[in-house]
Amino acid sequence: MGVTTAVVSFLLIGAGLGGFIADLSAVTPEALDVRSKSASLAGLVIGLTGLAISAATLRPTRKRVLGPEHPDTLIARAELAAQRGTAGDPAAARDEFAALLPVLERVLGTEHPDTLTTWNNLAYWMVEAGDLVAARDQYAALVAVLERVLGTEHPDTLTAQHNLACCTGQTGDAAVARDQLAALLPVVERVLGPEHPHTLIFRAELAYLTADAGDAAVARDQLAALLPIHKRALGAEHPDTLALRESLARMTGKAGDAAGARDRLAALLPMFERMPGAEHPDTLDTRHYLAHWTGEAGDPTGARDQLAALLPVRERVLGPEHPHTLKTRAELVRWTGVAGQGAEDGG
Repeated sequence: MGVTTAVVSFLLIGAGLGGFIADLSAVTPEALDVRSKSASLAGLVIGLTGLAISAATLRPTRKRVLGPEHPDTLIARAELAAQRGTAGDPAAARDEFAALLPVLERVLGTEHPDTLTTWNNLAYWMVEAGDLVAARDQYAALVAVLERVLGTEHPDTLTAQHNLACCTGQTGDAAVARDQLAALLPVVERVLGPEHPHTLIFRAELAYLTADAGDAAVARDQLAALLPIHKRALGAEHPDTLALRESLARMTGKAGDAAGARDRLAALLPMFERMPGAEHPDTLDTRHYLAHWTGEAGDPTGARDQLAALLPVRERVLGPEHPHTLKTRAELVRWTGVAGQGAEDGG
């Protein structure tokens, strides 16, 4: 199980039984294995919270039948940890992986692939739980081991280096993170190819970190150069291409061209309304950004009216206290005030 697919793999392996099997009192290792495989199918039709509860039910059975340090028991623990995180409890996932890692190091060895996967997952859930500095340090230590065990250009090593750079940026050191990704990008392009989906992600992340480091104009140019590759590799209306176009529009505004940002977003909005849909959260975000840059381009009344139309949709779709709803409400107050001040000055 490689580092690149660590969390996803755990979710695909994840065993969710729910009420599918009621009696776990008498079970053999062979039956347990069958139930685990059946659980993968059951997991397709129950919610993520159900997955976590069901894996929790299966884990003590594996522990009793196979032993606490049997590889299948350890896999069950990893499954449960990942499922708890995906079900909305990243701190529990972090703690589960933190407890599991030393066991794997003792049983399998510090450089076993499953040990390295668990280490990666520990760092991932640290990020999700908000422990950014600790996650950065874990990624830094993991990269050093992966470089020695797998080599500097192995895809898993490159992924861990990418995660380290992104985590470094999230801790507030955007310039260092930008430089880390800039040094990594030529290697990724050579190993994976210039149009591999992971290469495109690396290039986009480099642009975002460049902007965070204070150079929105360079970031805008990086995204503009990336867009035709996205269109060719993924398609003009692929969700990732649309997301990149939205980022380019916003970066255009941050680089000082509010009218250009407004026009890009206005052209993009009909595509979002068609797919993924008029009330999809991504479409609502685009409407919010369009209103913002409409105001910044000198039309506060237009911004106010767009936000006034957007707010009740946000409230209905996301709820009145959702952070995005609150952001739209605050923007509406802002542009209402600016529009009113402009009317007073004009009068």
